Amino acid sequence: MDPKEIDKENLIEMIKAAPGQLEAGLELAKDIKVAKKFDSIVLSGMGGSALVADLLITYFYSKLQAPERPPLKIYINRSYALPPESYEPGCLNIFSSFSGNTEETISCFYDALKNNLSCLGITSGGKLAAICQENNVPLIILPVPAPSFQPRLAIGYSFSSLMQLFANCGILNINPGDFRNAAKKIKADEQVFSDLGIEIAKKLKDKTPVIYASNKFRALAMIWKIMFNENTKIPAFWNFFPELSHNEMVGFTNPKGPFHLLMLRDRNDFQKNIKRFAISADIFKEYGIDSTTLDIPEGDIIYRIFATLQIGCFASYHLAIQYGTDPTPVEMVEKLKKLLAS
Repeated sequence: MDPKEIDKENLIEMIKAAPGQLEAGLELAKDIKVAKKFDSIVLSGMGGSALVADLLITYFYSKLQAPERPPLKIYINRSYALPPESYEPGCLNIFSSFSGNTEETISCFYDALKNNLSCLGITSGGKLAAICQENNVPLIILPVPAPSFQPRLAIGYSFSSLMQLFANCGILNINPGDFRNAAKKIKADEQVFSDLGIEIAKKLKDKTPVIYASNKFRALAMIWKIMFNENTKIPAFWNFFPELSHNEMVGFTNPKGPFHLLMLRDRNDFQKNIKRFAISADIFKEYGIDSTTLDIPEGDIIYRIFATLQIGCFASYHLAIQYGTDPTPVEMVEKLKKLLAS
């Protein structure tokens, strides 16, 4: 079947356009500041709208070496209520909802307003935008490139716009050229990444993907897992080295289904971790579990993060096409929302 007949909302073009978000996001926040100084953030969000915080942690973790301290302490809140960190002096509460109508995030926002906490919104509209405007809360408005555009594909907008905000507030210095160059290089590598995605998808046919990375890039493994859930509509799981070597791998002694491991390896990782990837693949093979090791592309950290995510987008998309599955809609999520609202 023609992929265009399966991909009814043309998700492939949204994936291909995603690198451009890295530069566009800087412009979205060029004039945005918050009045109060802050040295920590709590980002409240769900699903794709919360993933930016995981990537910010990855970015800072990768840029600094102990005993250096990151310029911000970052906490992630995926709940209906704010965590204790939200109430600490010097905390900026960021409320992220692409639609603007995520009920858990709106609930947290009302708590913050009731307690006069420092806030910022990031959304494409909806209730969140309206509440920000009514209460004079700084607001980053995200574009909606197409009616069917999915929050899981808006990470580039959120990442670069928040980095610009931090720069505006004197938290860190950024070089716009880093974002522009990363976007340009990912776009130039598009066909290579798409072909790699096709190769990975072929290996995953009729298997359950399990994605592993090292602790430094654990967020990338988690987001790959989410891409397989939402684009391919299949179960997928993730974990990270070295922790999984102490528990999860034992579960493959007696597997109850067909699995394929995707291991995202950082060639700059601890040598013991690199060795652990190779040895683990051999051990898994002894127990009948196939694996594919993918080296995280080399380059600037922004490129490394978003190039790896682009490969995951292509892999999950091409696997959806193999299954004859429209990669765009998330029907189970929408059904749940309707039932909760009734």
